[in-house]
Amino acid sequence: MIACVPENLATFAGELRARFAGRSSVTVDAPLASRTTLGVGGPADLLVEPVSEADLAVALRFCHQHGLPWRVLGRGSNVLVRDGGFRGMILLLDAAHFGRVERTGSQLRCGAAARLKAVAGSARKEGLAGLEFLEGIPGSVGGALRMNAGAHGSWMFEVTESVRFVEPSGAVLEAAAGDLQARYRSCDFLAGRVAVAAVLAGRPAAPEAIRERMEANARQRRASQPRTPSAGCIFKNPPSVPAGRLIEELGLKGTQIGCARVSEIHGNFIVNTGGATAADVLRLVEHVRTRAGGAGITLETEVEIIGEDSPPTRMRHA
Repeated sequence: MIACVPENLATFAGELRARFAGRSSVTVDAPLASRTTLGVGGPADLLVEPVSEADLAVALRFCHQHGLPWRVLGRGSNVLVRDGGFRGMILLLDAAHFGRVERTGSQLRCGAAARLKAVAGSARKEGLAGLEFLEGIPGSVGGALRMNAGAHGSWMFEVTESVRFVEPSGAVLEAAAGDLQARYRSCDFLAGRVAVAAVLAGRPAAPEAIRERMEANARQRRASQPRTPSAGCIFKNPPSVPAGRLIEELGLKGTQIGCARVSEIHGNFIVNTGGATAADVLRLVEHVRTRAGGAGITLETEVEIIGEDSPPTRMRHA
């Protein structure tokens, strides 16, 4: 798919804005670095924040009509935006509409923009166990579904019963989680669709017991993960050894390129020590992968890498 962005992005944005029924926002040349936990990357041609499913459907149909690439950006974790930025549309789901968390029996219906920490907190207050692992994942429900995020031996689709999503055509559908064929750190089905809500299943338990498990998870996380800005785990765990342990055994902790450094606390985190560029991070990623390859192990990135290396070149709208 090739972006056909006009020379005057404001005109292009105005065309889209006029199609919205609600007060959805459209921003031109929107900086993305501050919207990611790693803090690197260039701007998006268009940053759109739909306030309803109807406006989200409008935005997706607009992308299809004009040949615009698009991506959803949640809480900004697990993503690395290249320095040239993103040619196309970045979608941010409005937290007020898409961030609700509601209980029905032993289930929580959660909007895609709901923070995982808030979901875990709601489950604790409602006396629903099994969702404690979400507390320490720095993301939203939608991102956790797309990446099948996990921690402490549990993962997102283990507790998901159904997913509501919007197709590129604008159609809004719902499917059982088991039909989406999620795998380790990915749900390929959602790569070309936008998850807007999910039903998560818990089990009744005493809130105090749930709180204790959440606090134990939090203590473990604070002891084993850096607080310096990062995107989370950079690599998926290969079958033979956890990626963090492998990187430590290769003596790569503390390795630095530019202002990007392999964390001394956890080898599978690359941190921004201040002023890092996406190029710094990507060079360090390749350095680690090369060293791992020399040991006979292939490391696959877990973080999603999007955008272009070079600044934007505007193309006139055809």
